[in-house]
Amino acid sequence: MKTSTQRRQNSTSPESPCFGCRRDSRQCLTNRNGSIITLSAGVLVMVLAFTAFTVDLGWITLARAQMRNASDAAAFAGAMEFGPGTGLAPMLSTSSIATESKGAARSIAGANRSGGLDSTYIDVARDVRLGQYQWLPDEQRWAEVWGATPYTMIEVAVHRDRGSAVDINGQVVDGPLSLFFAPVIGHGEAGLNVTSAAAIMPGVGFKISSESSARADILPIALDEVSWNSMLDGVGDDDYEFNAGLNKVVESSDGILEVNIYPSGSSSLPPGNRGTVDIGHPGNSTNDLKRQIREGINADDLAWFGGEIRFDGSPLELNGDTGISAGIQAALKDVIGEVKAIPLFTSVSGPGNNATYVISRFVGVRIMDVRLTGNPNKRHVTVQPAPYSDSTVVKGQTEVRSDSIFTKPVLIR
Repeated sequence: MKTSTQRRQNSTSPESPCFGCRRDSRQCLTNRNGSIITLSAGVLVMVLAFTAFTVDLGWITLARAQMRNASDAAAFAGAMEFGPGTGLAPMLSTSSIATESKGAARSIAGANRSGGLDSTYIDVARDVRLGQYQWLPDEQRWAEVWGATPYTMIEVAVHRDRGSAVDINGQVVDGPLSLFFAPVIGHGEAGLNVTSAAAIMPGVGFKISSESSARADILPIALDEVSWNSMLDGVGDDDYEFNAGLNKVVESSDGILEVNIYPSGSSSLPPGNRGTVDIGHPGNSTNDLKRQIREGINADDLAWFGGEIRFDGSPLELNGDTGISAGIQAALKDVIGEVKAIPLFTSVSGPGNNATYVISRFVGVRIMDVRLTGNPNKRHVTVQPAPYSDSTVVKGQTEVRSDSIFTKPVLIR
């Protein structure tokens, strides 16, 4: 057994790990300090690299978000121009709609900053395409059909990965995004691109929330589907034209047939079938009808239907009153030239103000002329097909028809 003296001798022997430090404690401390400096330098490099990565990643994320905002806004603006090009009697040609839509997209994109540029650049020939958003009932899905008309869909791409376009000052406006710290590791730029698409959707009803002050431009007069379809097949007169420059209806031929929705008798449609419908209180008065004709359907009116009426599921039945009273003539004359939606019915049952109309769909019309007094054979409420797009229209899974009504634009991706 070792004595205490032996233990002390062993602890100070040259082989002891503490012998050197006890002999020269300054040398031991120097070795330790050198290791710490080396380790600190390595950690500092890692921290700087992580900081650089974080800054550049944040810059890329911000630029991408700004580009997304620009592309969303541009697509939405472009889709806003589609309404006048839809329907049986479009107000603008396909080429005019394309020009207006692409121009609006470019203008709105240019009003948005992105990635260090004051204006977001898009080349309308390269970065914008138009088509139609179609519901495929057999496949139960929506399809993007590019080039199909009338245009209801637009796609806008914003690029920061090309470098082929410059502004009037010679600045590249679609080149890769310059980074701050990544050049240290050989990556000075980031190529980015985003794409957005918007469309107007075929409608299957109308909806107004209880808090909303919106109005649905619906004419509370029902027309039989048979007469409407006959007009589509080429049966009708062409006596009036809407002059957009004058913003008024004039007596002239414009190649668009009209239909008289005033009740008239025929072998297929006996007198008394057409008439006014109650979109609201089931006992709508003449004053209610006049208000709705002039101002549209409001939230209180649709509250009677739970805030929404639809015609894509179970049959939409509206209480009504066969015939059209001369009491609403002044209101109808006040809205000549305006576009309204009217309900088409497939059948009507019940007499007088106890009539029930089964509504198949709504279509857009422009009121051209009205006469509800005088010779019964000359009374008429003449309307012409017209494009109809409104914020109160409810989108639905339905095919685009030549006489579809449409929602306002919605982003689809």
